[in-house]
Order: sequence, then C-alpha cells, then structure tokens
Amino acid sequence: MARPRSSRSALLVAAERIFAERGLAGARTEEIASAARINKAMLHYYFETKEKLYQAVLENLFQQLHLSLRDPLSRTPAPRVALLGFVDRYINFLQQHPNYPRLLQREIMERGPYLRVVVERYLGPIFSSLARILRAGIRRGEFRSVDVNQTVVSLIAITVFYFAATPVMSLVLGGNAYDARRVAARKRAVVDFIRHGLLRSPHQKPSATVNRKRVKKKGRKR
Repeated sequence: MARPRSSRSALLVAAERIFAERGLAGARTEEIASAARINKAMLHYYFETKEKLYQAVLENLFQQLHLSLRDPLSRTPAPRVALLGFVDRYINFLQQHPNYPRLLQREIMERGPYLRVVVERYLGPIFSSLARILRAGIRRGEFRSVDVNQTVVSLIAITVFYFAATPVMSLVLGGNAYDARRVAARKRAVVDFIRHGLLRSPHQKPSATVNRKRVKKKGRKR
C-alpha cells in the first residue's frame, strides 16, 4: 500500500501532465487517478475537487521555481553574477519541468482563475528582482543604460520562449528540443546575447548618462 505522501506526490505528477495536455476544463479526475494508479476516492480525499488539485499543481511548480531562483535573485551581491545566475537556473528549471511553460501559457491565454495569484506571489516578485538587479548594474557601470522594464521583458522572453515553443523548435531544428546538447547550446546563446547586448566589458567606460549622475552626486556632497 502506498504511503500518503507518495500517493499525494503521484497525483501531483499525473495531474501536472494531464492539466498541461488538456487544461483545467478538459482534464478528468478519473484519468488523473488512473495515471497515478490511485483510487479516485483518494484524489478527493487529498484535494477535494479538481479545481483544488489544479491549484495545488500550480503552487507546487511555482514553489519549485522560487527555490531554483532564490539564490541568484536575492543572495548574490554582484549584478552581473546575479543576472547570469538567473539565466542558468531558469533554463535548468525549464529543462527539468517541461509542463511549466504549457501550464503557464494556458493560464495566460484562458485568463484562468489563478493567474492573478500566480502573478502576485511569484511572477511579480521575479520581475521586481530582475529590475532591481538591472538598476544596480546600471548604477555600478556593469550594464549599459537601458529601459529596465522592457529589458526584463526581453530577458524573460529569450529565456522561456525556446521551451514554450518546443514543438516548433523541434521541427525547425530537426530533433528533440529538450536534448541536453541543444539546451546547453541554447543557454550559451542566451548568455552570449546578454554579454554583447547588456553587459559592459571591464575596460568599457560607462555611458554619458551614468557619468552625469555620478557628477551630480559628487556636486551634492560638496
């Protein structure tokens, strides 16, 4: 007999895949219970309703995302290191959780009931943390002077799009987009793009905008 924790975990795994394939409306609790090899009554015992199971699946995924990104977004002092750490951890997470982009896309396209909760608890804080890192990097002369909000959107887009569009990418590239070598190549390409588009070389002078800000600060001290 399966232990309670194992039964609950099996339900979450099965439900994640089926919700990603069929959406909340199209998924059936009978199918989820069968895929988890658990009696349907146990599904209702743990989660009561299909809607609560769906919410638990989203919470489980986004909590794992939060843990994956916690260190680079909150514990790394150097903006350059933090930003590249975010890219590395986020791509690793996307590779390990192929259902995540599909579930998020469904919630966005269908304006699902938990979208606001997901944004307030998880996506919003990630956006704010990246914006803070960019502002710190601009102040320190590590990054070019850019539109911070638009750059955060671009960073998220070039990181997640490849995984959100894997059926297309697999056809375009002629192979499994989740192949380890292809994902490693994608990571290198994203990092290369960021290095050339955002990061300053150690010998590159800050922009005139940054220099003017520094002059003003010196003037105030006098």
